[in-house]
Amino acid sequence: MSRTRDAETYDRLLEVAARLFAARGFKDVTIREICRAARANVAAVNYHFGDKLGLYREVLNKAIETMQATTEAARQAGTGLEAEQKLRAYIRVFLERTAAQSGDSWIHQLMTEEMADPTPALDLVIDQVIRPRMNYLMEVIAEMLHVPPDDERVLRCVMSVQAQCFASMKSAVADRFMPELSSKTPSIDALAAHIASFSLGGIDALRTA
Repeated sequence: MSRTRDAETYDRLLEVAARLFAARGFKDVTIREICRAARANVAAVNYHFGDKLGLYREVLNKAIETMQATTEAARQAGTGLEAEQKLRAYIRVFLERTAAQSGDSWIHQLMTEEMADPTPALDLVIDQVIRPRMNYLMEVIAEMLHVPPDDERVLRCVMSVQAQCFASMKSAVADRFMPELSSKTPSIDALAAHIASFSLGGIDALRTA
């Protein structure tokens, strides 16, 4: 029975911490606040996570797993395809998964807070999510431009593609400008096609310049 209670306490702490850290960032949330909302004592945080940073890292690991799954799904969707189709597949999968994971909107909020006010855990996100994702896109775009992946034009193209994808993620702004994305898959299809065509047009212009 105690193991069950321990597991339930662990889950509550993680759920509450994810919500609060995503809403206000690491520094502005206290352990006592988390424990009060999770109906747990401070000793439970020390027991399960070591300290506040340990709890935050565990929340971040949960977010990282979801983001890694998106990257892997995009990579798998492009397996065996030409570079242009790989890019189209990446954009489509990214938009589809972020739209479908409405319950995981806290992840985008958490990442926004982390980027704005980095913690020592930022290296985890860079090493396990950002670098692998960017490396994949750099390989794809480098193939289209016929240049090495470390060419500065490749990185700029990657930033442009990602910026368009992030701008389309669910947010207060997106809800006002593109409310149909929350409920209509065809709209995701159309947006993915637009971002891909726009990006490919830019890449083609760089290739022929």
